[in-house]
Amino acid sequence: MLEHNAYGRPGIFGLVVFGLPAIIRRMRILLVEDQAKLLSFAKKGLEEQGIQVDAVSDGDEAWEMATTVPYDALVLDIMVPGRDGLSILRGLREKRNSVPVILLTARSTLPEKIEGLNLGADDYMTKPFFVEELAARLRTVVRRKAGDSSHLLKVEDLCMNLLERKVSRGGSEIELSSREFELLEHLMRSPGRVFGRMQIYEHVWGYNMDPETNLVEVYIQRLRSKIDKDHDKKLIRTVRGVGYALGGG
Repeated sequence: MLEHNAYGRPGIFGLVVFGLPAIIRRMRILLVEDQAKLLSFAKKGLEEQGIQVDAVSDGDEAWEMATTVPYDALVLDIMVPGRDGLSILRGLREKRNSVPVILLTARSTLPEKIEGLNLGADDYMTKPFFVEELAARLRTVVRRKAGDSSHLLKVEDLCMNLLERKVSRGGSEIELSSREFELLEHLMRSPGRVFGRMQIYEHVWGYNMDPETNLVEVYIQRLRSKIDKDHDKKLIRTVRGVGYALGGG
């Protein structure tokens, strides 16, 4: 079933295409995914924005390309025919190949996510995903390798250091739990954008939720008590009937 985003372009499996920064337009990436429709739409969405994408569905072919072509980054599905994504990652790191790698995972593969990060993955995303978010994460890992400050997120006086996993507002450090950090990171990557409850739950927790649960509201309230407390300007916004956003109000 196709969806259409605000720009009128078709999407599938939760993929939405938005404008990408100039640095992403110069990238050449390898995208490895065995779901044909997902592979096709992700490739098309990125190429429409000027990104050079080599897309394959077989792990053995991906390994050959990854070891012979100087890609800026790789996006690897963990479960593909032939060499799986983790095997490709392990082999690259054993060869001291430090190309940035983003893993694509299913919602039920937490052990594989952990193993991938331990093997040297730079980031991971849970399917289904947004092309916009994939582009942002690609930009972060590529710039991080280049040694610039892309590991820093900032919305007004709220700052997040992705490498050190530290958050501060107005120069004062804020202590967050791992889940609070992940939720805040998700909001800070797209300042001003409104995310629905289900969307937040799927991207932050990584699996389906009971529509009756108030877990998202609980964590939003926790963030408010830490981020907005003692500040005249409140950064976390509730858009009634729609969801939540950080900044942009």
